[in-house]
Amino acid sequence: MRALQLLADRDLRLIDIDPPPPPGPGEVQLAMRAVALNHIDVWGWRGMAFAKRELPITVGAEGVGEVAAIGEGVTAFATGQMVVPYGGLTCGTCKECLRGRDNLCENVAGIRGFHADGFARALINVPARLCVAVPAGVSVEDAACAGITFSTVQHMLFDNAKLEPGETILIHAAGSGIGTVAVRMAKAIGCTVIATAGDDVKVEKARALGADHVVNYNTSRFETMARRLTGKRGVDVVFEHVGAATWAGSLLALKMGGRLVTCGSTSGVSAETNLMMIFQRQLRIQGSFGATLRNIGEGMAQMANGVHAVIDTVLPIERFEEGLARLEARQVFGKIVIKL
Repeated sequence: MRALQLLADRDLRLIDIDPPPPPGPGEVQLAMRAVALNHIDVWGWRGMAFAKRELPITVGAEGVGEVAAIGEGVTAFATGQMVVPYGGLTCGTCKECLRGRDNLCENVAGIRGFHADGFARALINVPARLCVAVPAGVSVEDAACAGITFSTVQHMLFDNAKLEPGETILIHAAGSGIGTVAVRMAKAIGCTVIATAGDDVKVEKARALGADHVVNYNTSRFETMARRLTGKRGVDVVFEHVGAATWAGSLLALKMGGRLVTCGSTSGVSAETNLMMIFQRQLRIQGSFGATLRNIGEGMAQMANGVHAVIDTVLPIERFEEGLARLEARQVFGKIVIKL
């Protein structure tokens, strides 16, 4: 069968490998239909694996597949059913896993496509406990974006930031995969969205997406706009994933008691922080990493209710590397989906 494997840094090749054996007890075998690209794919492609891994490795951290075969004891799924597999290799037995907090697993063995073989392949065996059924009416392209993108935003906005209807939220990098989803999720519950983007073309696209106000963060001070638009009060929530380049401004944009949730640091991992501002203004800063299985299901429920992924491009697997290069160069608005 075909699999897209990383043989060395920036050396991707579509090769033939042996198919997996029949699924074992508690497993399902998935015929993968699509994967969606994320920055974690770019990091792995560059050789930025933060834990030991062995090459070659099959890439693809987020995807959707059809159940092709079922192992002994599996009753939750049927052949032909579309499911989204969870990319984290969690144990399922530690305290956090048993509490449904999969992304805090105490014995996680890595992330597929980054530390272990991923989803860009014809067939893969996965534990049935790490699969979430795709609701009727949800497209393959949307479902391909559920395992990381939608679930990450769901976890950030509602589990961590506790975003409520009618609040004002500042969403950074609104043209990114998670940024576009955050705009749509926030607007779906009636929030006022102030968004940032890195160029004027993305500014217009973010406005067309539904953002109430958009600023080019390379030419204007977004924190000044946020405070002006809120009558100097500040925003309720900041959706942060850019990192050092926007960190100080994000804190300044918050109201007294405001909440900042962050899941990324694409512009740098270290930033100076005014600690006096944090305690005097009683700001709340919440880190957010990945998502839970529950969040994947919640994200797809939003898809079923009309909150769709913003798809920049759909490419064949032979053009996977082209998609990575565009993502690395930030020449994307929304998601790139790879059809298998």
